[in-house]
Amino acid sequence: MKLYLNHSYRYAVEQTLMSLFPGDAPLYPEAPPRAGENALYSSLSYGKQWVTACAVLIHEGKQYRRRARAEIRALSDELERGRVLQRMIRLSFYRAAADALGEEPPWGALTGVRPVKLPVKAMEHGLTRGQAETRMKSVYRVSPSRLELVMSCADACLAAKQTLTENEISLYIGIPFCPSRCAYCSFVSAEVGRSLKLVEPFLEGLLEEVYTAGAMLRRTGKTVRSVYIGGGTPTTLSASQLERLMGAVGDSFDLSRCTEYTVEAGRPDTITAEKAAVIAACGAGRTSVNPQSMEDAALRAMGRPHTAVDVLRAYELVRRTGSLSVNMDLIAGLPGSTPGGFFHSLDTVLSLEPENITVHTLALKKGSSLLTGGRFVLPSAEEVTSMLEYAWRALAQAGYKPYYLYRQKYMSGSFENVGWCMPGRQSIYNICMMEELHSVLALGGGGITKLVNPATGAIRRISNPKYPREYIERLPHILAEKEQMIWPINSAKSTAASGRTPRDF
Repeated sequence: MKLYLNHSYRYAVEQTLMSLFPGDAPLYPEAPPRAGENALYSSLSYGKQWVTACAVLIHEGKQYRRRARAEIRALSDELERGRVLQRMIRLSFYRAAADALGEEPPWGALTGVRPVKLPVKAMEHGLTRGQAETRMKSVYRVSPSRLELVMSCADACLAAKQTLTENEISLYIGIPFCPSRCAYCSFVSAEVGRSLKLVEPFLEGLLEEVYTAGAMLRRTGKTVRSVYIGGGTPTTLSASQLERLMGAVGDSFDLSRCTEYTVEAGRPDTITAEKAAVIAACGAGRTSVNPQSMEDAALRAMGRPHTAVDVLRAYELVRRTGSLSVNMDLIAGLPGSTPGGFFHSLDTVLSLEPENITVHTLALKKGSSLLTGGRFVLPSAEEVTSMLEYAWRALAQAGYKPYYLYRQKYMSGSFENVGWCMPGRQSIYNICMMEELHSVLALGGGGITKLVNPATGAIRRISNPKYPREYIERLPHILAEKEQMIWPINSAKSTAASGRTPRDF
């Protein structure tokens, strides 16, 4: 589609274009569109009281014009100015596109990855839950099913936020190794078979980073609220290597206020009784056994060298520890999967009664072989919809509640990933990370530290190298960065700013 803008917010326009017209690439020509060509004119204009975004969409020979506006006083600072203007631009484009297409997507005008932030922010600015819900429905045109999800997650977010105290952070440790690469995966991880010689040097470097970061936190008076060891696949490490790592974490950080400690096992083919015992003995209370599917055909198509029976074996090993709660992941929309097969997968997982179940929707990420291999046939959007609708019904009937969600680019059908939990078993780390409630210190391969200033919403990101070899080579720089880290104001008491929510029309 040809785009003509009088503003610099290209990303807001392109996000909306991708959501509503996924087959159209953004073009920025100098010449006007020719007859029969689709085009969008997006503009911003300023009056004394209002800023107005106008979208003129030319689609299949017809013209559609819609507007959205906000009060000038809502542009209180540069950060808020960008947020408000981009929201108006998206809304005006969305409204014109909805007229042209004659239908609206499930998430309405929302294109961001964190839709829960909107109702949370609205309620923190004084709106009631009902008013926030009405705003999501009337302004952003969110469908009833997605509205139920987002409001449940907003409730969980606000409840979690009330438990946070000043100077608490979360700790993430990334292990960038896997036994093999799954076809849907775009995470940076090294296959152990090809990089076995890097595992021990990487671990030695990571231990140095753990000790350095622990000393830095003690100097700055920070305590750890939650720990998450992820990857990759952390249980690619041997039992003795896991014990060394978790021992260093316990020695280096103040975990007296830590209420959640997760070690993501994930791949059933990496889980042994010895590793499960180490995870439990070294202080973790939560882990994962992630089948992704209980259909052997789908597992083979994804290159996962385990079967559904192996998942059950691994789950039993973890449960024998007697102290580990479990999360299990499933993916809707996998190649080789059918609605009936997905229903069977979910029913099998539900029969195990894990504390958490996360239902992902397949995202066609650029780094995965799903896009590069060209040999996979994916379920249709209608089939994925039936999978998700079944999941929502079955999970709710089994007593699970949605407590966090996020969306991704290139996701099948523009759906979402949703974490469900038994009552009282929400993962505080998942909520804090996804909703950016407080700072997260990230160590290891590919870790991204987020220094959050809750008073302003500003976030400073510091990235560790993604690849094991690069991490090892740059370790002196990584350690120096951790030693010199400067923390922003991090008071959970100051997160709700005063004032009212800007009105959008």
